[in-house]
Formats: sequence, C-alpha cells, structure tokens
Amino acid sequence: MSQFSVTSIRNLVDQYFSLQWCRDNLVVPLGIEPSLPPSPGVITIAVGNIVFLGTIGNTIKERINQSGLECKFVERSPEKIKEILDLAAEERFISGEGIEISEFTEEAVIAALQDTATEGNDDDFSLEFDDIEEEELVDETEDLSNEMLESKTQRAAGMILINTCRSNVSDIHIEPKIDNYKIRVRRDGVMQKFLSMPKRAGIQLIACLKNMAHMDIAERRASQDGKILRQYEGNRMEFRCSTAPGKYGEGMVLRILNSDASVLNLDVLIHIEKVRNEFRKIINNTNGIVIVSGPTGSGKSTTLAAALREKDNGELKIVTAEDPIEYDLSGDIMQHQVNRAKNQTFANLLRTFLRQDPDVILIGETRDPETAESSMDAAETGHLVFTTLHANTSSSSLTRLLDMEVPKYKLNASVRGVLAQRLLRRVCPECSVQRPINNNESQITGIRPNTPIRYANVLSSEEKEQRKREGTLCGHCSGTGYKGRVGAYELLVINRPIQNAITSNKTDKEIEEMAVDNNEMLTLMKYGVELVKEQLTTLSELERVCKSDD
Repeated sequence: MSQFSVTSIRNLVDQYFSLQWCRDNLVVPLGIEPSLPPSPGVITIAVGNIVFLGTIGNTIKERINQSGLECKFVERSPEKIKEILDLAAEERFISGEGIEISEFTEEAVIAALQDTATEGNDDDFSLEFDDIEEEELVDETEDLSNEMLESKTQRAAGMILINTCRSNVSDIHIEPKIDNYKIRVRRDGVMQKFLSMPKRAGIQLIACLKNMAHMDIAERRASQDGKILRQYEGNRMEFRCSTAPGKYGEGMVLRILNSDASVLNLDVLIHIEKVRNEFRKIINNTNGIVIVSGPTGSGKSTTLAAALREKDNGELKIVTAEDPIEYDLSGDIMQHQVNRAKNQTFANLLRTFLRQDPDVILIGETRDPETAESSMDAAETGHLVFTTLHANTSSSSLTRLLDMEVPKYKLNASVRGVLAQRLLRRVCPECSVQRPINNNESQITGIRPNTPIRYANVLSSEEKEQRKREGTLCGHCSGTGYKGRVGAYELLVINRPIQNAITSNKTDKEIEEMAVDNNEMLTLMKYGVELVKEQLTTLSELERVCKSDD
C-alpha cells in the first residue's frame, strides 16, 4: 500500500470500475507500473477472494485491456480491501470531488458515446432478464455500477444518468435529428444543450435506456412509458421515462424524480411571511379542499408534500394517491401509487380511502370531472383534501373546476383556498452585479427608484469556453448566471365575498381584481417583485416567468 497513493487508487477506481462495484466484489486497483515501449504498462489489481476471480477475472481484464494495459492480480485480505476502499472514499470527499466525478464530465460522456457507434448494427442491443411479476420490477433497485461494466453503451447510459443527477437537472431530452441525435437537459427550468452524438449511438443509447425502463425495445413506432430505478454508491436514482416516434426517429424524455425530503419545509419554500401564515391557516382546517395550481414542473407536489409533513403529528390518518410517488414522506403517512393498468385511478383510490376512515387525503392531480366530484364529496363529508390542478392563476383554477362540471354550490362549500405557484431561477450570488434599478424598470415594477437589485451575468457558449480556458469561469453557476430556484406564490382565500362572486358568475379576472383590491392577495407578479427586492432573482427572470400572469 505504501508504494501506491490513495489519490491514484481513487482515480483508478473511478476510471475502470466504481466504488460500489469494488466493494461488492472485494476488488481494488492499487496502481500502474510503467514499462518501456513496446511493452504495455501493468496495473496491479488486489482481490479479496481469489476463488471468485474465475467469475470476474475476464470482465476485469477486458476493461483494463481496452486502455492498452495488462493486469496483475495479487491477493489481499477482505479486511484490507475494505480499508483501502474506505480511504479511497474519504479521498473524494477531502479533495472536493464528491459533486461531480471527472470521469462523468461531458467530454467523457461524448467519448463513450462515440465508442458505442462502432458496436455493431443498430438492432444489436438486447439484454435478457427473467420473466418476473410487474410488481417486482417496479420495486427492483439494481446497482448501476454493475450494469456499466457490461458494454460501452451501458457505460455511456450510466454516465449520463449519474452526470445529470449530480448537476441539478430535472429532465433529459434525447432528440433525433436528420443526421445525428442531440441530448438537451432542463436545468433550473430552462432547456440547455448537453451533447450531440452519431445517429447509431443515439439509437443504441435509447434502446439501452428502454431496456432499463422495462420497455419493449423492438417497438419504435408507438409511444411507451416506463421507469428506471437504480442505485449508485448508496444513492437512489429514479427516472420517469417516455418515448415517442418523431420525424427522424424515436425520441425519449427522462424526468428525474428528486426524492430529497430535506426541502419539504414551508418556512424554506414560501419566503413571504404573510402568505406562509395564511396558507398554514388554510391547511389547518379540519375539512374542505386545498388546491395548489400551476403548470407542469412548477413545484406543486413539493409544496403539498411539505404541507402534509406539517400535518403529520401522529394523531391523524393521512393517505395519498400519487402518480408518481416523488417523495418518501415517512412518518404516519400512507402513500399509494396510481396504477391505471390495475384500475387504480385517482378516483377509484379516493373511493377506497373513504372506506378507511382517513382525516387527510392527498389526490395527486385533479384532471377529470369524476375525480373533481369525488374530491368535493369527500370534503363535504368531513375530510381535508389536498390536490393539484393545471391552471395559470389561482382565480382561473375556479373556472377550471367549473369547466369540470363542479356545481357552484359544491365549489363554495368545499374549496378553502387556492395556491398558484411558479419557480424562478435564483440569481448567482457570486458573479451577479448589484446596481440601482433604473427609472423605467421602477415604473413597471413599482420598486422605489435607486433600490439596489441584482442583475445576472449570463455568458454565451463562446464566452463560457473562453472563461474556462482562462480559469475565470464562475464555479457556482458555470456562467449561466443562475443556480437553483425559488418559488413565487399567489394565495386566494375563498371567503364570503369570493363565494358571492362565484355565485354571481364573475370572471376569473374580476375575482382576482376583487381579492387584490381588498388587500387579500398578492399576485404572482407582485410576489416575484418582492423576491427581486430581496435580491433572490432578477427582473428578466420575473418577466420570463410571471409577465403573462399579471
């Protein structure tokens, strides 16, 4: 051990295997012994079980030989192997490489994908797995590091999944073009270019990901849905997958399901105290419906999950119907996955819940008249119901329910409040510029003239490359000007005046104006202005996300 450094061992583990795979198989690369040309260098591999070498030896040799090196195996005790791997694991933490391994950079992924283009024909990719029950497939959590050793295509797929999970990405879009495939990712709500690859590599990559999601690889002319559930170095990774045939071939979108429950705190999510306190009053009702509305990806599920966590005091029966289950809420909350193949729809699950004497019910989404009516009936029978709705504003959510044939008297009797929300990108605190707001911006937003606000320093692709070469690229945001997101909220409390307006057939715009005039509601735009004043986001981001809602 003395002749090999921990740093070099860690680099070899990441380059040729993975930490988890080495732990599982009691294998560790100790170092490379150089030799004079034309003889190749020799890498020393320590194994903890020499008998098991007959099973994994060829796999190790193939991976090492691809780099032009030869293998030399030595035996070490299992305890010594574990000790070395523990030191190697600490080395990553100490050196600050825990967020993104150099092996999984964009350049490394591109190189791996280019290699896949030489792996036979487009239809050659296939893997066999046992014919087991659907429920077992859903719950199965395989180790991604083991799959990455099986082929170059699987290694490239694994590198993409790991890279994006560690880069604050919410979606991966694999898009076929006329002569190549392009991968774009959605980071902080904005689509960004990730990489391009040859056509054949793109076809093989999608086939590999479809297999991981338990889709039909041979079917390219019909849309399919699936889910990838993996673990890597002890971390759980979950992706909701969807394919669709396009003009130039089959495309695929993977949505990363963030299961980090540490963000489920209303004090963290809702910055303005008045809005937060009013929302807490609404969710502390013993019955009625609380609606959170907004477009896809606006954080509705996160807000409701945080609300349920606050309600979970051990004295209530709380049940959920979700599609998919994004957070493990733990505690005394019983979560249920919607399964349309088994007729476990939102409406059917709700009917089941009502026979189980719950106090609080979460219906992941109200999308049809049947679910809407069932939710209203549940609220009228003494239950507190949480649900989400696709609507642009809190007042238009009421119109959306009326369009679902919900009677006005039921809406007035059941709905306690509607929280509309959006997510705005947080301005980078490291490279953004602070300067006073100008007169034109002041008139538009109502912010007092000369108030200091922040302006993002957004770089073009060429500028990012130049800064990267110079070593002056912002390490916090990588030149995008933003890092992370912050919520903007609009809370409409359904009080007596609002109920009268609904009965009187007032439009959603008239209801919104009434709530604002009575100083009972901040619009999304006004809430966003407060975030600008607190220097959490920028005017350009506010205009991009909330302008049309004003």
